[in-house]
Amino acid sequence: MYPEKLLAPGETIAFELKPHWRALFLPMLVLIAEVFIATWAFFTFDSTVFRWIVVAVGVFIVTWQVAIPFLRWLSTQYVFTSRRIIVRRGILTKQGRDMPLSKVNNVSFQVSVMGRILNYGSLEIESASDDGDLIINDVPNVEDIQRQVYELHELDDSRRRGRGTAPE
Repeated sequence: MYPEKLLAPGETIAFELKPHWRALFLPMLVLIAEVFIATWAFFTFDSTVFRWIVVAVGVFIVTWQVAIPFLRWLSTQYVFTSRRIIVRRGILTKQGRDMPLSKVNNVSFQVSVMGRILNYGSLEIESASDDGDLIINDVPNVEDIQRQVYELHELDDSRRRGRGTAPE
């Protein structure tokens, strides 16, 4: 949940997203394979030294191939507000990018074959600023999100021109 204290006065959160769960598929496979292989190796050999090596390698693999990707997924946040698009990433250090809706020129998406099956894709938001385009990968329901970003852009444009208000 994005902290509301970091929003500008009058700015509201329209919706928040995390990357699609498919980013966790490979770490889950690694974890399952490692549990079977490490258990087999641990109980097959009687050498205490070999067992400690199996445990050490297992901990290393779980840390780098399972825990870190999971924490990256968990700490990535896409927030769409009534005035901007916010992307935050990072486990120990944070990386962020904000794009005002007033600078959005075009919103497009790309969905691969696997994306069509699992319902995710990439969202590309073209900007009029010098910072370049914002590309968000692994967006669930990317076609719906594209439509909602267009709606937010139109509402923000109306608000800035004094013809309406942002959603509550």
